[in-house]
Amino acid sequence: MHPQPMASGSGKAFVATLILASVLGHAVATELVYVPVNPSFGGNPINGSILLNSAQATNRHTAPGTGSSPGFTQQTPLQQFNDMLERSILNQIASSAASKVSAGGKLVPGTVETANFTITIADLGGGLLQVTTTDKATGVSTSFQVGQ
Repeated sequence: MHPQPMASGSGKAFVATLILASVLGHAVATELVYVPVNPSFGGNPINGSILLNSAQATNRHTAPGTGSSPGFTQQTPLQQFNDMLERSILNQIASSAASKVSAGGKLVPGTVETANFTITIADLGGGLLQVTTTDKATGVSTSFQVGQ
């Protein structure tokens, strides 16, 4: 018996399939390893300036007090001290108003006078009290109600 010769087209396809199978059979897979880009998280330090420049180029926010947008302004140490002093004085005023508290912890109706404010505690009935604070210089007042 003599072997039959193969058709030339099918022989090339067979050889190509055989070569492809041998190449794919030797392919090796490895683990995926995450490598951070940002140097803050362990990435290459060279990326730092690139990331910073990119962030600054896309930043649309302005610092408070600069430009035309309203915002907080940077205070000088003197302004910070004055604000702290004002809060301390207002705290003392609130404490003096709170001194109008009975032994049972309830507010007692009456009036507390300070140099700049008048604080009035009025009984509205039904367990409600109205606390009104009036600025002596401007006459502006604010009030709120609390339950006993």
